[in-house]
Amino acid sequence: MDNLCKRRRLRLVCCYSISDEGMSEAAAKLPLLEELDITLCPLSKESLEAVGRCCPLLKSIKWNQQWYAAYGLSQIKCNEEAVAIAKNMPELRHLQIIGNKLMNDGLLAILDGCPQLESLDLRKCFHVTLSGNLGRICAERIKNLRHPDDSTDDYDFVADDGSFDEGSDVVYSLDYTEDDEVDDDIHDDGSFDDESDYDPTNSY
Repeated sequence: MDNLCKRRRLRLVCCYSISDEGMSEAAAKLPLLEELDITLCPLSKESLEAVGRCCPLLKSIKWNQQWYAAYGLSQIKCNEEAVAIAKNMPELRHLQIIGNKLMNDGLLAILDGCPQLESLDLRKCFHVTLSGNLGRICAERIKNLRHPDDSTDDYDFVADDGSFDEGSDVVYSLDYTEDDEVDDDIHDDGSFDDESDYDPTNSY
């Protein structure tokens, strides 16, 4: 557990059994965390708020979600997670939120709340329009900016193209392949499956 407290990087991919309660308890044990990757995990703004409160040194976060093009689910808009990031992660330098449902005002909140942000990946964030004043602000402040329509060819997971043929019953989404692995898993009590294997000097 001492090594866990010293851990600076954590990657969670396709960990479908994780709860917000478990993630919050785990965050409390990671005060030195600087880099966090949460991809395709069923977590909400509560986890983001907990990470922000408990991990004041956090510099980089990947918060990537599924993007459904079918059944109108792609039309859902929500700024809750963007606001949680904005209010709780002032030291953030790098943010990747592929497939997020945030809108322009959510992005503005992030830009205001994270003044040191250097790189921003907004791919598949189709409710964001980087034009006009917002586009100018991003261009001036963000050194490395990925736009909502930018290619996901270099992304580790399969991302849909935002299209859907009427009459089809297929839901396209960000998904994982058989070659992907879950690096870590957190239980509801905040413990990890592989705590004994942690080395605080290692990366993901």
